[in-house]
Amino acid sequence: MRHLPLTACAAIAAMGLAAPTAALADTADSVKERGKVVCGVNGSRAGFSSIDSEGRWTGLDVDTCRAVAAAVLGDADATEFVKTTSQTRFTALQTGEIDVLTRNTTQTYSRDAELGVDFAAITFYDGQGFMIPTALGITTVDELDGASICVLPGTTAEQVVESVFSARGLSYTPIVFQDAKELASAFFAGRCDAYIQSTSGLASVRSTLAPDAADYMILGRVFDKDPMGPVVRQDDAKWKDVVAWSVNAMVTAEEMGITSENAADKRENGTDAEKALLGGADSTIGDPLGLSNDWVFNIITEVGNYGEVFERNLGAGSELGLERGQNALWTDGGLIYAAPLK
Repeated sequence: MRHLPLTACAAIAAMGLAAPTAALADTADSVKERGKVVCGVNGSRAGFSSIDSEGRWTGLDVDTCRAVAAAVLGDADATEFVKTTSQTRFTALQTGEIDVLTRNTTQTYSRDAELGVDFAAITFYDGQGFMIPTALGITTVDELDGASICVLPGTTAEQVVESVFSARGLSYTPIVFQDAKELASAFFAGRCDAYIQSTSGLASVRSTLAPDAADYMILGRVFDKDPMGPVVRQDDAKWKDVVAWSVNAMVTAEEMGITSENAADKRENGTDAEKALLGGADSTIGDPLGLSNDWVFNIITEVGNYGEVFERNLGAGSELGLERGQNALWTDGGLIYAAPLK
């Protein structure tokens, strides 16, 4: 999730990223012909994209991909997940190895303007934080002067830790590993005093990899902004619309009180607005995107509205137990807001 400098084009090759490619075949048509949507994911981030004990892919990013598959193919399970790293994710997208990147990726100016990609929507608002062993007995970043900091290269965290410590006149020693699991293992083995990552990432690591989650705390201060969501190639405006409106559909459904449990009833017996959204009689909602008129209905019944997806993967009843916070609907004081589907 690194904020690339404005000279990033010159550095793309050095980072292992391909230069923006010429337009590929129409993505939606390719997906329909192939019969599945191929999504690039993290694969090791609980709550966002990981494989559960029964071998099933789960997480917010996984469900975003499944929503696109439900919209385009009418089947949320018509998906394939490709694990990517912070350094290979954009290359996989640019070269057409994947159709969409759903990998806890932060939208930034340099990425959007220089890498030949487009950020389709925001599915999660986050920021960078520091996790420490509670035994350190500290409560603020200002007490970490001289600390060793575990940080993953090629991410927003790498830039944020430098700016945070520099602004405070503090020194630190970066402990860097290319692999996120190795980095987490190093932290829990005591090889560094603190671990910087997005707060959701820290919560994921603590819940799944810590010997005892109670022995570690995430400091209260959050730094920088990490709006994350699905990314597509810049050469296919229609595909960007499909991905963007799939996310908007999940948010709109939550705003309207439509859930996976009541969608069928609302399509038949709901208000005119509910019937139009869900592809009821006389609905033409699929026409602008070249989709079936029940594409929103398929998303909601097979994947759920945004609130259902959040609660299942990240909420109080999940392994991470996160509050909705800034990811609550705008009507509840959060930042989640859908453009009107009309």
